[in-house]
Amino acid sequence: MNDRWTPPGEPAPGEGPDENGQGQARGEQHSLDKQTPPPQGWGGAQGPQQGWSTPPGGEAPHHGGEQHWSQGPGGYGWNNGPHGWQQPQAAKPGVIPLRPLGVGEILDGAVSTARAHWRPVLAIALGIALLTEAMGIIASRLWLNNDAMAALEANAEPTDQEILDAMTSGLFAGSVLAVTAMVGSVLATAMLTIVVSRAVLGQKVTVGEAWADSRGRLLRLFGLVVAVGLATALPVIALVLMTAATGMGPFIAVGVIVGLVLAVWVWVSLSLAAPALMLERQGVFTAMRRSWHLVTGSWWRVFGIQLLILLLLVVVTSIVQVPTTMLAALFTDSPATVGFSTEWTPLIINGVGAVLGSVIGLPLTAGVTALLYMDRRIRREALDLELARAAGLADPDTPPTGPAY
Repeated sequence: MNDRWTPPGEPAPGEGPDENGQGQARGEQHSLDKQTPPPQGWGGAQGPQQGWSTPPGGEAPHHGGEQHWSQGPGGYGWNNGPHGWQQPQAAKPGVIPLRPLGVGEILDGAVSTARAHWRPVLAIALGIALLTEAMGIIASRLWLNNDAMAALEANAEPTDQEILDAMTSGLFAGSVLAVTAMVGSVLATAMLTIVVSRAVLGQKVTVGEAWADSRGRLLRLFGLVVAVGLATALPVIALVLMTAATGMGPFIAVGVIVGLVLAVWVWVSLSLAAPALMLERQGVFTAMRRSWHLVTGSWWRVFGIQLLILLLLVVVTSIVQVPTTMLAALFTDSPATVGFSTEWTPLIINGVGAVLGSVIGLPLTAGVTALLYMDRRIRREALDLELARAAGLADPDTPPTGPAY
């Protein structure tokens, strides 16, 4: 069994030209005999699903780019009919129907994954949230509650040494918080993406299986997070430096605004790189190119969905954290330090609120990103047919009789 997904246009190992010199798509090599058990999982020790690769040549001809899915005389398929988008009754072995997804279906699929597979999802999200918040509390207590910070707060005109000591303490605390947050984000993205990929096929997964499937790609995922962060920040830094170097100081603000716009464009274009790396076993830069390719032609839709989930998370986490913030204020000595107190009790109370927000936010973010990636591949590369075969469905257009999600 293959140890990775085949990138577009590249045959998988053992899938060279046939006896007539013609290539063969990976999905077509699998028997649809019901007696043959479907492959288990998307990756891990047994390798990824054989039927989940993109066909040679990249995009599937029957999908035709961004055409419409509708019911025809021969069943459900892609159509450029005058009535536009028509939702079919597609096969649904797991949390989503195997066809192009609407925005509501992507959100519902993420929530359904958390509900149907709540044990691994809760264990992963809660464990990572507790780890990151515990490290954050310790870092805040050690480096933001010391003589240097106290001297900076007490003196209206602190000395240069006091300012330097306070900045050093803040730098240490900020570095620990940033590294901890990145580690937590990488672990959550890796393991929860595996859970979502199994949920799409209607398969169960344990925390141990998710860890076994994802741990071999953690270092690459760390590299991807750093590379995407640098690529996103580069337009802002470059434009600010260019504006300052040319003596156009008054226009630095304009350079910052233009840089931020370019940074958003780059971030959205690379936002699907993490699931591409995890599920296709791609390298860092190959995953970034895959994301760019999948987002091209649908940038505004991807941007809208990512913005929607971001606003939704802000609202939900704010609702969860407001009570803990108000409670923490009761244990804060000075009203000026509400929300920033470095005493143990307020830190722990605020940490509880942050953990609850992360337990909600991590699965939702990972789920939406993974399902958005699958939706783009369904639209461009006919991934729905390969998913149906991987789920053991003889006819991809026939709805399953299994449990509905």
